[in-house]
Amino acid sequence: MEKLTNYINGQWVGSKENHLIDVLNPATQEILAKVPLGKGTAQDVEKAVASSYEAYRSWSQVPVIQRVQPLFRLKSLLEENQEDLARTITMECGKTLAESRGELQRAIENVETACATPVLMQSEFSENIARGVDEFMIRQPLGVCACIAPFNFPGMIPFWFLPYAIACGNTFLLKPSEKVPLTMQKVMGLIEKIGLPEGVINMVHGGKDTVDALLEHPLIKAISFVGSTDVARYIYAKGAANGKRVQAQGGAKNPVVVLPDADIEVTSKIITDSVYGCAGQRCLAASTIITVGDQNGTIKEALYESASKRLTGYGLEEKVDMGPLISQASKERVEKLIQKGISEGAKVLLDGRNGPVAGYEKGNFIKPTILENLNLEGELIKTEIFGPVMSLVKMDSIDDALQFINGNNYGNMACLFTSSGAHARRFRNEANAGNIGINIGVAAPMAQFPFSGWNDSFFGDLHGQGRHAIEFFTQTKVTVERWLQEWTRKF
Repeated sequence: MEKLTNYINGQWVGSKENHLIDVLNPATQEILAKVPLGKGTAQDVEKAVASSYEAYRSWSQVPVIQRVQPLFRLKSLLEENQEDLARTITMECGKTLAESRGELQRAIENVETACATPVLMQSEFSENIARGVDEFMIRQPLGVCACIAPFNFPGMIPFWFLPYAIACGNTFLLKPSEKVPLTMQKVMGLIEKIGLPEGVINMVHGGKDTVDALLEHPLIKAISFVGSTDVARYIYAKGAANGKRVQAQGGAKNPVVVLPDADIEVTSKIITDSVYGCAGQRCLAASTIITVGDQNGTIKEALYESASKRLTGYGLEEKVDMGPLISQASKERVEKLIQKGISEGAKVLLDGRNGPVAGYEKGNFIKPTILENLNLEGELIKTEIFGPVMSLVKMDSIDDALQFINGNNYGNMACLFTSSGAHARRFRNEANAGNIGINIGVAAPMAQFPFSGWNDSFFGDLHGQGRHAIEFFTQTKVTVERWLQEWTRKF
């Protein structure tokens, strides 16, 4: 069984922490590896930051056109090893193989977008802002940057940040989730081959002790995070208090509105995929489904039929539509939230609890679940479930739906299904969320656009991906110049 090591200064080195925890396959409970967790990991951070800082001093001076060359090689290696990495994601995270392949494709697209940094970093020049005076702005790197990655997308989310950071001339320190460290362990093996100087990219394992060491270290200039809202708020506050730039993506409670003029057959399939994809463990999973004017229950019946047909099982097996939750603790939490909704008056339309999967009875499985008629003043309607639970709510008009959406503390995504361009335009304009979907169930931005988020779904100013990433990982410097003609005549 593999004891995972850190990747520091181009070498695989053991942790200073001797306490190890198991990395479990959530479908089988097989122990996949052991990862260090404890106070000793703070010493690992110290060593990694020292390496990153030393590398930054020379890497920041490398021309940007040269800095992106290793990214071209990384893109090719990720493509060549995509299937092996996808299987690793499924084994440690639980999602289906198709979902893992899609996740890695998004990672590759971010590497590809970051290859355009020589153009994306270009700035402005104004001649003669006053007689004989020119002014221009340039972008320069920050220094050592760190990422605290979540469990639900171990192969994609680090690439919202990593390629942009190093292309901009920074060095990068990654802490993968202790629940799913194997994917990035393999990716670091690929990064070894792309020709980066030692120390440009480092990786350390661990939990909260590692996180706090990153947040407190004076040489780390920027922190990128994705996770729950409570932790995002903590990361943002502590990172900012220590003088760092922070982008902290939080949780979500994503509403989806279905109008009577929507194509019911197509809509029900798209929404079901959104709610139950990755077992609901993604920050853009549809959660509260608002049916407008569904007096005959047509939309509800279509959603029930689509959800009840989804096959739950081990993600490596063919025809499986949904895998397990990440841990037993997550399974218990979701089951308690389902019961909470029932106690608040909700009715169970489809119950996925206590539905073991044959051959994987020890797995963390909850099958697709639907609750209807939730109490709009209750706790569950405001709580991120982060599991395979659809909450059905009836409303009379799009006005009611927008009022409900805009009263939400979260603001990651909101979607509308309709055939009306007028309704779509109004929804896009008025819905209080950073990512909007029109006849789309998962409004996940492509790599060239920022992964937006509002309210309690994001803390910071600049998001991951695209130009936002370039701006986050650079600082601007403005120069005002005057060259007097009488000075030039002397030479």
